[in-house]
Amino acid sequence: MATDRRRIQTAVLGGADSDEPLMLPMEAIELDAFRRHYEGHTFWCGTLLGGCGGQLTTKLYTDKVCHFAHYADPDGLPHACGRHARGVNSADHLYVKSAAAAWLDASGEDAHFDYARPNGAPLGSVVDVRWSRGALRVHLDHAVPPEWDTGLEPVLAQTVPVDRDTLIRRWYVHRIRLDSDGTVRRVRIGTEAFARDTEWFSLDDCQMTERGLSTPAVERIIRSRTTAPPSRWPATKPRKQPDADTRAQVLLRQLADARNVGAVVVVARVCNDIDDLSGVSAATQAELDDAVSYARLWLLRQVGVRRQMFERLDRAVAEAHVKKARALLTRVNATWAHERTDDENRIAGEAASLIAAHTQAAQEAAEARGDTQRTTDWAARVAADTVRRVLYDLRYRGRRHMSKATLHSHAQNLAENAAKAGKHLAASHRREVEGWVRRSDNARKGAVPAVPVQPTAQNTAPSKLDTDPSAAATKPAANTVPVWVWKDHYGVLRAADHQTRPEATVRHVPLPRDAGPLRRLYGSLTRMIAERQNASGPVRSNRGTLTVRLWETPEGHLTASLTRRKGATIAPLTLPAELAPLRELHAKVVAQMEARGIPCQPWTNNKR
Repeated sequence: MATDRRRIQTAVLGGADSDEPLMLPMEAIELDAFRRHYEGHTFWCGTLLGGCGGQLTTKLYTDKVCHFAHYADPDGLPHACGRHARGVNSADHLYVKSAAAAWLDASGEDAHFDYARPNGAPLGSVVDVRWSRGALRVHLDHAVPPEWDTGLEPVLAQTVPVDRDTLIRRWYVHRIRLDSDGTVRRVRIGTEAFARDTEWFSLDDCQMTERGLSTPAVERIIRSRTTAPPSRWPATKPRKQPDADTRAQVLLRQLADARNVGAVVVVARVCNDIDDLSGVSAATQAELDDAVSYARLWLLRQVGVRRQMFERLDRAVAEAHVKKARALLTRVNATWAHERTDDENRIAGEAASLIAAHTQAAQEAAEARGDTQRTTDWAARVAADTVRRVLYDLRYRGRRHMSKATLHSHAQNLAENAAKAGKHLAASHRREVEGWVRRSDNARKGAVPAVPVQPTAQNTAPSKLDTDPSAAATKPAANTVPVWVWKDHYGVLRAADHQTRPEATVRHVPLPRDAGPLRRLYGSLTRMIAERQNASGPVRSNRGTLTVRLWETPEGHLTASLTRRKGATIAPLTLPAELAPLRELHAKVVAQMEARGIPCQPWTNNKR
């Protein structure tokens, strides 16, 4: 809430130091009812909300959200306010105090409230409530960590985390939330326990007991903790063991699966289980004997395979072949991790060290590349943000309020940061940057002076002259009027018939060629010459003016013309009062009228 344009959703009722919060409806139809209900009241930017204490008014809109706003400064200066939070939850600490005061007052308790700020926490993060039989500390955000053994029972917002050990040790914790209800906020108290969903209640359903703040959920949790749970499972009969033949078939399947995957330890264990099995039929016993004999032969062959695998792993370590060593070590650990010799342990340890060193080096290289990439990416993002911010300022500031040096500085800043932004800058922003750079170049060096076009019978439209300060030194075209054009400090286009300001730019504006404008100009010149010859005083300024239209091209050039143009600034230019320029201009007009066959009517003094 730095200026009136920053929307204020909450205020206080009555005075700057009041703690009675009020929330403004955001719809126009609801704001009408709100104004009628609070007619005769005043609204203030409360200091307990971080505001300036100034008086507010309500702003009604049909095309956007209604909001509070400061009264305008009588001097027209922008209003400064230190409040930055604009949401309805920025006044939750005031709503908590109001609700707690009403709840305790109904129980006959006189409470004391304090907006504590431990360790410099923001105002409104913590609300302490104390009365004769207890005390609460309400945490509305996670700025202040809760403390459980200080005499102030914590009540936590939904965003404040609680670890599992605390929930198990304390059985439960209290939560708080505020729900919007019209123009107020309703307080809800929740109870959270381990492996239980949070249950929510209104303040009317809560009470203070010897254990502290209590809700209906707390009572159920305490009963469940203090009552022994009933036995869930009845006594069952012992399960019947399968017969020997069935167990034999299971062992045969296990033996076959272990051989398929090369599990030496499992094959040896299953062979021992088969040797210990008794009570099987003769056919099953014969099948078991064959399977065990083949399994023992397979185990003998695996001794040679084991030796070869460790030899290959030793060579891979000696050659520093990391990829091959990793594959062999994985197979060795999966198949022959039991009963290793000292030599086998040495080979496996060296392989693990080689792989670990290579992995650490790769991670360090990746982290270095990542740091470089992150630094470059961060710089590009900062450059893109700078471009967007400068473009936003230029859009709303307008080029009329900038000097050429300021425009060039902004354009150079935009070009440099756009080059750094890379992929983080949109194509539309790049096109806008290019437009401002072109505009700056045109403003600094100007356009190439063009030779003025002589008006002819075929070319009746006046030409648009260039904006070059050196144009004053060029030879003006026939049948033109020199006009000096400039912009004042407000950005408004001005014109004069002689150079009165050093920054003015000369424009040789062609005279009109149509009969009506020529006759009016001829009459004005004739009248001014007669008045100048018959009187020594200056010619009246409301006699003999030339309507000049001024505008600015998209490239920033000032242009003047006598023709009509939409959006141009009309400047009534007083013709020069000196006799020599008047006679010269009169002769040009008469020559044009004779060339077009327009009769020159004598000037007469119209009596009014």
